[in-house]
Amino acid sequence: MHNLLDPAVLFFVIGVLAGAMKSNLEIPPAISRFLSLYLLMALGLKGGFALSHSGLTHEVAASLGAAVALAIIVPLLGYLLLRRFLSGFDAAAVAATYGSVSAVTFVTAVQYLETQGIAYGGHMAAAMALMESPAIIMAVIFANTLRQQGGLPSGRHSSAEMATPGAAHPKGGVSIRKILHESFTDGAQLLLLGAMVVGLLTGETGKAAMQPFSGDLFKGMLAFFLLDMGLMAARNLPQLKGKSPWLIAYAVLGPVAHASIALAMAAALSLPAGTGALLMVLAASASYIAVPAVLRYAIPEASPSLYFSLSLGVTFPLNIIFGIPAYVGIAQYFLA
Repeated sequence: MHNLLDPAVLFFVIGVLAGAMKSNLEIPPAISRFLSLYLLMALGLKGGFALSHSGLTHEVAASLGAAVALAIIVPLLGYLLLRRFLSGFDAAAVAATYGSVSAVTFVTAVQYLETQGIAYGGHMAAAMALMESPAIIMAVIFANTLRQQGGLPSGRHSSAEMATPGAAHPKGGVSIRKILHESFTDGAQLLLLGAMVVGLLTGETGKAAMQPFSGDLFKGMLAFFLLDMGLMAARNLPQLKGKSPWLIAYAVLGPVAHASIALAMAAALSLPAGTGALLMVLAASASYIAVPAVLRYAIPEASPSLYFSLSLGVTFPLNIIFGIPAYVGIAQYFLA
């Protein structure tokens, strides 16, 4: 309940209500893009400053290893389960969406930990970056295998659907090398990792210099961005009409199961409560920006409205309002 009294979360609720009432409240796309880049840059700086202070420790290595393992386990389990009630391509796309991560959910969790005075490893920003790509690569492998088994062509695509130049796919499917290049040269990823390097190199001096930017402004910028996310979430809810109850159940219970796997890993590795909570949040989150953008090009056979509406319309609001405080509380109970 305490999380609902957080200003940033309340602005998210306002956005959901405004969207549900079909209000004309709207955040211009350029401003929304700026806010997302600001949050990633500030988060990267925070992580770099923290890593500069702590150095490369066993905890850092263990956390990053667990993050990569989760990025492989979650989409694999999701695909095997979703194949029971979805086509292969839709199952691969939904599994990739839930196997990747939501940067905004992570940023909100970081802010929640700071508000509660709970210490966490700043290197978890790097864990978030590492977890974004494996699920996409696995989904492309699943889709390419399905095409080869069924003898399906890779499909035709309009220029609006192409994430990068190059009009045709190879006959066997989408090039893994091309997807890897897109994943590791994505502007948001580069900004996050670049900001971490800046924070790591400048240390306490850089932290003091950037405090007005990466510290004082952070909460207000997050609240403004969550207002926009609330509007988007509400406007995607109607797309869920008529969807299978099993899919809705997966969008609700899947993240809980993924967070439970992360908790078990954190306990086995003796991670601190704050770091373990962030690992749980990353495992429970679902991508609604980076992965859908790539999947429209990489797996055009899948339905974008399916994986986008599930992640943004169901999982994202549940994580922001209820999931984050629940995961933090559970991590404190078992890992403190």
